[in-house]
Amino acid sequence: MQQARSAIAAARTTGAETYARDEFTAAQDALTQAERAVRDRDYRLALNRALDSRERAQTAATEAGDHKALARADADRLLIQAAAALADARRTSIPIPPRVSARTAATVPHAHVADDEVAVQEARAAFGAENYAAVTAALPAIIEDLQRVTHDTEVPTQTTGRRRH
Repeated sequence: MQQARSAIAAARTTGAETYARDEFTAAQDALTQAERAVRDRDYRLALNRALDSRERAQTAATEAGDHKALARADADRLLIQAAAALADARRTSIPIPPRVSARTAATVPHAHVADDEVAVQEARAAFGAENYAAVTAALPAIIEDLQRVTHDTEVPTQTTGRRRH
């Protein structure tokens, strides 16, 4: 049972509660059943449950490592896309004249670039804290908003035709 407790603690440190929730919960449940079997003096069942708990906790730790690596890669990809979209939005945004009311300015598509920039910074902080779920939850909408700003404020390039002499 001590091996099962140690395996659960190790799985917890790898993020199994977040990234391998089902297997981690099953490991905890098996340990609880083992403890109940000891109280009932059914030592064979206790041993089987403890071994099951240890195995499930080890599996949860492995799964958590794999899922966390995938989540990190997804979050990193989204941060790169957000940085590019933010750069494009900054490049194409037009400053709002100082005498425009806040209500009117809020209707201008590029007025939200500053808010999106703050949101991207918060996502970077979440990434640094290894909260990849927060990054992947927040960034797609921000990227879409920044791309909309870029699209709405881009001036179409005109092709020059032949000049007549």
